[in-house]
Amino acid sequence: MPSLPLTLMTAAALTTLPLSAAQHLLYVGTYTGPKSEGIYAFRYDDATGNATSLGLAAKSSNPSFLAIHPNGRFLYAVNETDQWQGKPGGFVTAFAIDATTGKLKELSQQSTRGGSPCHLSVDPTGHQVLVANYGGGSVVSLPIQPDGGLGAHNFFSQHTGGSVDPSRQKEPHAHSVNLSPDHRFAFVADLGTDRIHAYTFDPAKGITAAKPRIDARLAPGSGPRHFSFSPDGKHAYVINEMRCTVTSFQYEAATGKLTEVGTVPTVPAGTDMKGVSTAEVRVHPSGKFVFGSNRGHDSIAVFARDAASGKLTPVEVRKIGGQTPRNFNIDPSGNFLLAAGQNSHDIRSFRIDLNTGKLTPTDERWEVGSPVCLRFVSLK
Repeated sequence: MPSLPLTLMTAAALTTLPLSAAQHLLYVGTYTGPKSEGIYAFRYDDATGNATSLGLAAKSSNPSFLAIHPNGRFLYAVNETDQWQGKPGGFVTAFAIDATTGKLKELSQQSTRGGSPCHLSVDPTGHQVLVANYGGGSVVSLPIQPDGGLGAHNFFSQHTGGSVDPSRQKEPHAHSVNLSPDHRFAFVADLGTDRIHAYTFDPAKGITAAKPRIDARLAPGSGPRHFSFSPDGKHAYVINEMRCTVTSFQYEAATGKLTEVGTVPTVPAGTDMKGVSTAEVRVHPSGKFVFGSNRGHDSIAVFARDAASGKLTPVEVRKIGGQTPRNFNIDPSGNFLLAAGQNSHDIRSFRIDLNTGKLTPTDERWEVGSPVCLRFVSLK
């Protein structure tokens, strides 16, 4: 049975509801406004796919994208703004996680040195936070302190150039930053330049190259957005926001080089593309499937992945029932996909067929204002 909406749960219940060690916390980043005040939390059971609201975990301004420290004790959120402490630029907030209640305690904030930070990653060793600034078209790395807080930046790089679309690509727009499986390279997808920049990375120092070593170029007007590696580390996938496609790459770990394998559309042929754009891309933990979200079309595209070549074959395009799936995630069990409907103010659950990758809607639907990022924390 679906969980109660936030508006029907009392504040007292939200602050005292205990968590089972066999379950998970699910954190939801949002755009703040009339229906949201910051980051929200749920108790999630991956055996059943059910979730129970824990309410507002922390007030925060436009915490649109979240990342979890590998020790599960800290959460980091980009605050997608254009001003921090009276100066131009966005910022990142570090929080300590209360595993009992799901509440978040603010530890520190740091400037990202660029406007509208939209994506961040924590390196798997737990030493650095890497941030992509969409408005500024730049990337920055911030050291993590022993208490989980953030120090001032130790690296900053300003991208330059543009591409063919005069309305969206006059200048760079860094849209995501992800680390290679061996932590040696940081890949930044830049929508404005149709490039994926590869920087060298050292967990102790952060990003270390003053300029990107290698550029992977996308077809003009693609608008690369988010980026994901396959579990075996042999291939990588970028979802292209403007062309509504996913591009596959072969990854050479020794050099960090990306070699394009192929590109497939995320919406059916003949789709009216007005108002349609992509957002998130994820590879299933099994490595068998790749999923991508379509905003405007309000759907999740499902692809079968060939493990040898990395090529993708379309399986289906599943409507989510909500509006604007800016982000989605696969739960820790690998059995469920949760889609965040930014404009329908809800999260909807789908069971994944582990043989075909096809998605079947469940009865689960959870209300939260303007959800745009979903992150799990395992409770051990």
